[in-house]
Amino acid sequence: MNLARRLATALVVICAVVSLAFAVEELLPGDPARMAAGVQARPADVAHIREQLGLDRPPLERYAKFWARLIHLAPRGRESVDHASCAVVAAVGDRELHLDLGKSFQLRQPVVDLLAARLPRTATLAAAGLFVQLLIGVAFGTLAAVRRGSWADRLLVSTSVLGVSIPTFVIALVLQLVFARELRWLPLDGYGETWTEHARSLVLPALTLGIYGAAFYTRLVRDEMIVLLQSDWVRTAHAKGLPPRRVVVVHALRNALGLIVTAVGLDFGALMGGAIVTETVFRWPGLGDLSLHATRNRDGPVVCGCLLVTSIAVVLANVLVDLSYPRIDPRARASSR
Repeated sequence: MNLARRLATALVVICAVVSLAFAVEELLPGDPARMAAGVQARPADVAHIREQLGLDRPPLERYAKFWARLIHLAPRGRESVDHASCAVVAAVGDRELHLDLGKSFQLRQPVVDLLAARLPRTATLAAAGLFVQLLIGVAFGTLAAVRRGSWADRLLVSTSVLGVSIPTFVIALVLQLVFARELRWLPLDGYGETWTEHARSLVLPALTLGIYGAAFYTRLVRDEMIVLLQSDWVRTAHAKGLPPRRVVVVHALRNALGLIVTAVGLDFGALMGGAIVTETVFRWPGLGDLSLHATRNRDGPVVCGCLLVTSIAVVLANVLVDLSYPRIDPRARASSR
C-alpha cells in the first residue's frame, strides 16, 4: 500500500512536469513551423508545415492528443503511418502497448528513437559522475571528521568550499587544458566510435561532474560523521578496544548511509536532467545536449520527451531510496512495521 501511494504520487508529479513543459512551450516566443521550414521559406510552405505538425490546432486539442497517444493499444504486427513514431512497450494478447511521443519538428524522427539513442549515454555519464563524487566525497568527508580541527580537516573543508564555488564549465575547461591539450592523455571532447574511445571520452566529463559533486558530499559526510563519532555506541566501541578503523567504518559510517543514500537518489536524478553544461562543453551526445538544442529550436515533442524521461528518473530514484531505507537502517525497518 505504501508503494502504491508512492507510485501514485510519482505519476501525479510526472504529469505535472510534462504539463508545465507543454504550457511553457506554448508561451515561448517564436514559431516552430518557421524554424523547421527555414528562414528563406515562403509563407505558404510555413503554413503547410504548420498543418503537417498539427500546430494549426488549438493548444488544448494538441495537449489532449499528446496524452491520448502517449500510451495506447494497437493491433500486433500491423505497420501503419499512425504508429510510425511509436515504440512497442509490451504485448497484450493480440495487441501491443505502444509508447508514442510524436516526431521531432526539426529532425523529423520519432522522439522515442532519439531518446533511446541518447538515454544510455546520459545514464552512463550520470553513473560515472556519481561514482567519482562518492569515491572522493565519502573518503574526504570521513577523513575530515576523524581529523577534526587538524590541518587536514581545514584543507579538505577549504577545498570543498572552493569546489562548490567554481562553476562546472570552469572545471571542465581546466581539465581539458591539462589532460587533453597539455598532457594529451585523453580526448578533448566528443564520444568516439569504439568502446575504448567511449570509455576514454567519458573520463573528463565524469571527473567534471565528480569534482563538483564531491565537494558537496565532503561537507555532508563530514558534518554527519562528526555527530556520529560523538555518539554513545561509538564511545562504547572504543571502550571495548575495537580497532579505530573498524569503529569508524562499521559503527559510524554505516549509520551515515541513510543520509548518503538520500543524497545519491536526489543527485542521480538531478544528473540525469541537469548535466547540460557538461555535455555541451564536452560535446557528449546525451539528453542534456538534445534538450538544449530542442529548446533553442522550439522543438516541443523533444522537449516534452526529455522532461518526461528525466522526471521519471528523478521520481524513480526517490522511490528506490524510500524502499531501501528499511534495509539500510534498522530503525526505519522497525517503524515501517
